[in-house]
Amino acid sequence: MTTRRAGLREQKKQATREALRVAALRLAMAHGPENVRVDDIAEAAGVAPRTYNNYFASREQAIVAAVTADREARVAAAVAGRPAAPLAEAIADAIVTEYTEPSEDTRDALLMITTRPALRQAYLDAATAIEAPLSDVLTERLGDPDTARVLAASVAAAVRIALDRWVRPTGSGLVVVRDSLADHLRTALAPLAPALDAADERR
Repeated sequence: MTTRRAGLREQKKQATREALRVAALRLAMAHGPENVRVDDIAEAAGVAPRTYNNYFASREQAIVAAVTADREARVAAAVAGRPAAPLAEAIADAIVTEYTEPSEDTRDALLMITTRPALRQAYLDAATAIEAPLSDVLTERLGDPDTARVLAASVAAAVRIALDRWVRPTGSGLVVVRDSLADHLRTALAPLAPALDAADERR
């Protein structure tokens, strides 16, 4: 019974998080992110403002979460689903797929995010969410938790660097999308390939 209650609580938390991020994105797209308050998001999601603060630290974090939701879990699942593939290849392919194939619903949201400084920063920071689930997958695959954590943290840092290179403001404040995001991601991840594959060979 205790396990069931815990499961129901977790489902409720996930539903609340989803309601908040959906409301945040909808309001931002309708009124502009600068015109959206935390209280507005909480009201639209049907929760108290103090409840909002249990899930997100800012409106920018909630808006970005609507676009990046569950991406880190999908990356980890994709890597876990290719146990026979070289580790560096499996990771690079999973990340490129998740970051470069946005749905039709998120294309306009990504444009808004990449052209607003605060949202752009939150989007870059969200890359760190890859670290924990990827570390779990690597621990299972490599059998070495410390090595898994170091490699997962390095992958997360490489992704963030690639995103920063891809969308970077010019001196005039304009955002310039530079080349292919897939190319930036693969270039940033390339230096990690020897370490990833060497760790894989030692298992």
